[in-house]
Amino acid sequence: MKKLNRIIQIYIAAAMAGGSAEAGASGFALIEQNASGMGNAYAGQAAAAENASTIFFNPAGMTRLPGKQISGAVSAIRPVAEFTDDGGSRSPSPFLPLGDNGGDAGDWNLIPSGYFSWQLTPTFWAGIGVTVPFGLETDYDPNFIGRFQSQKVKLITYDLNPSVAYQINDFVSVGGGISFQHLKVNLDRSFSAVLAPLAQSVSLDDSAWGWNLGAMFNLGPQTRLGLAYRSAIDYDLAGRVTLATVGSATAKASLSLPDSLSAAISHQLTDKWQLLGDLTWTRWSKIQNVPLVLTSGLGAAPAGTVSDTLDLQFRDAYRAGLGANFRWTDNLMLKLGVSYDRTPVPDAIHRPAFLPDNNRIAIAFGAKHQLSKAGTLDVGYTHLFLSDGGTLRNKDVPGVNAGEQGIVSGSYKVRANMVSVQYTHSF
Repeated sequence: MKKLNRIIQIYIAAAMAGGSAEAGASGFALIEQNASGMGNAYAGQAAAAENASTIFFNPAGMTRLPGKQISGAVSAIRPVAEFTDDGGSRSPSPFLPLGDNGGDAGDWNLIPSGYFSWQLTPTFWAGIGVTVPFGLETDYDPNFIGRFQSQKVKLITYDLNPSVAYQINDFVSVGGGISFQHLKVNLDRSFSAVLAPLAQSVSLDDSAWGWNLGAMFNLGPQTRLGLAYRSAIDYDLAGRVTLATVGSATAKASLSLPDSLSAAISHQLTDKWQLLGDLTWTRWSKIQNVPLVLTSGLGAAPAGTVSDTLDLQFRDAYRAGLGANFRWTDNLMLKLGVSYDRTPVPDAIHRPAFLPDNNRIAIAFGAKHQLSKAGTLDVGYTHLFLSDGGTLRNKDVPGVNAGEQGIVSGSYKVRANMVSVQYTHSF
């Protein structure tokens, strides 16, 4: 037990040190919570229940895992996000240098996750998951044409998710859990001043609670249906706004991260072939405007001033995935999958420089190797094809940021490669 506790502590520490990036789900949700699903483009994960990572996708799936099981994964994500000015961009008053396209705003990031499930009785299971369910990082060159709107942004959540599952009978299992989640947001940009641009940074964070529920139904000896829901989580963020040579002030902002609902199916077509599919809906429309309000004075701006407003106007999004597994030998399974994900960004006017998101198609393949009776290794690879997206952001913010943040007008080309590896041990 001491060894098990140490392993869990290591996974928690890894998740707390993880990075973030534009990734496989739309908006800034991170679906990369295992490697066993990456090979299928995460199709059917609410019904797959291959290992303890089912705690994230559908906790009812623990009822398919006898004994104890620990599973840990690391996903490496490399997005490429390149902006091209179309000649319509404008620097803010007093007509500071325009700048350049900002280079590649993406970079390599690691997303860790860890899980432990334990069958306590013939019909009752308990488990815990440590994940990074939301993340975003964009980092443009210092002379980026849109640096007055965004130069560097990082958003990341850390989630601790204890869960339980109960097998009602041979046909129905249910599960649920609570999430303790911590959100950190950092935003750096240039501030338009009369004599010279100043560096501005915003740093906010908060912790909040959420929950998740799941059910699994055996529709027949070869077919399973999974339903899973993760709740929205509401944050009251607090922190500081710092303006070079002027000083800093306390600030606050409210943000609700979206809830999601997934329906998935797993069907064993033959002894060799397994088919997977899912539909997932995410209520991104919870995010419309996010005002940043000063709670102490900064320069000439008193407490209560709206320092900035993120005008996002997100819409609800959905994804659909199809996958297949082929058992090559008793110890080796090959995987493939495809998915389509609709962006929550509604149009070019509401596509911010820090989130150059658009509709995407994922193509994936992977493998599962039974190393021993107790140990399993999963690997996966995914390539994301994002539709080219335009942007036309004209920021005019009253208060402490009096004057424009400029106009960013142009197009984005975004793509990403992802690899993941996972080890699962049963005992």
